[in-house]
Amino acid sequence: MALEDAKHEVDRAITATELKGLAYENAFAGVPSFLRRRYAKDLAGVDLAVTGIPFDQAVTHRPGTRLGPRAIREASLLQPFDPPYGWDGFSPLERFAIADHGDMAFDYAHTADVPARIEAHVAGILGAGAACIALGGDHSITLPILRAQAAQHGPLALIQFDAHTDTWPDDDPARIDHGTFCYTAVKEGLIDVTRSAHVGIRTVVEDNLGIEIIDAQAVGARGTAAVAEALRAKVGDHPVYLSFDIDALDPAHAPGTGTPVWGGLSSREAAAILRGLAGINLVGGDVVEVSPPYDHANITAVAAAHVAMELICLWGWRRA
Repeated sequence: MALEDAKHEVDRAITATELKGLAYENAFAGVPSFLRRRYAKDLAGVDLAVTGIPFDQAVTHRPGTRLGPRAIREASLLQPFDPPYGWDGFSPLERFAIADHGDMAFDYAHTADVPARIEAHVAGILGAGAACIALGGDHSITLPILRAQAAQHGPLALIQFDAHTDTWPDDDPARIDHGTFCYTAVKEGLIDVTRSAHVGIRTVVEDNLGIEIIDAQAVGARGTAAVAEALRAKVGDHPVYLSFDIDALDPAHAPGTGTPVWGGLSSREAAAILRGLAGINLVGGDVVEVSPPYDHANITAVAAAHVAMELICLWGWRRA
């Protein structure tokens, strides 16, 4: 950390003149943006945009993930001082023009309109030539994001970290449900099930529609390196979307979520698998289901902020 710079930097979210570079603004001060990136609605010259989707009206139990993007941004403020640990000196904040695109606007009282707005919002980011990492919000936001991504890349390989597969049957197109988004994505042909996998699962599903399940016990038995290698082999060079539901982590590591399930991944296991995926053709991703009202000492938000940084690293690794 450059202490000499820290005493001069403040409110980089609105005052930064460059989109690249580490940041030394005091973590406890200033306007919070994700990783101290500049807020930018104009994405000209932006390589990757981070955007918040503060929607949580599709949950089956505890709400509060509408506050997730704000909490993740604040938790990220400890990270932009140095290149991310474990990436052999690779520094995406210095290598790429990354912006915080802010949150998507929507009318909370018109819930039925939200999926189409999400799809259009992400399509606008992709249309501007930037990649997109989304901060949720509940897991229903992933379905319209996948629609936007598949419109550009074709059917995607999906790597989903989760306690739940989210493939429960739901053939009512009017429903918006965070537990059925993956079922609908398969039925719409947005993902290639032969190249997709669910990691960290610890709930029962009768038919997972051909998607491989690597449950939390299997991660422990096989080891993180073997799991990462298997995932890399499965997706090959195909465009990959990675969705990380924070309840993939055990509640000891992520208590602030709506549907916690014991016996989950540790943060160390998740970090090792994510870093072991270096080299995949990641085109986009999200981290969802952070519910600050149930978080203690910001444990869950801190984990989510690190996941989002890992997604940025995965996206940038083969583009550096």
